[in-house]
Amino acid sequence: MAVLDDVRSLGDELERSYPVYVRGRLRFRVGQLVYVGFSRDETVMGFAFPKEERAALVAGAPERFRLPDASDLRFNWVHAVLAALEPAEARELVVDAWRMVVPRKVSRAWDLTHPDGPG
Repeated sequence: MAVLDDVRSLGDELERSYPVYVRGRLRFRVGQLVYVGFSRDETVMGFAFPKEERAALVAGAPERFRLPDASDLRFNWVHAVLAALEPAEARELVVDAWRMVVPRKVSRAWDLTHPDGPG
């Protein structure tokens, strides 16, 4: 069962990433792009995810993943129930979301220093 504290440190560790609070909700950004965010009660994690793959993700594990609200379907975004994820899986989703918003050379440099994944 993952909780916010399992992934919060990644937001500080990943290059170019920084935390912000928007309407009382924690978000992590690279520049102005949000790549992960949490519900106010910290039970749901929204994260960057390819639009063309999200229907399959949600259909494959509807108890764990959800589509965003209709108004957010235009974005590369999906939601996960944190309690339904293992901590390592939640960390991997955060790193993959971060990869979507940073230059490839930045993510490749991270891979060199973390060959076993997000720990």
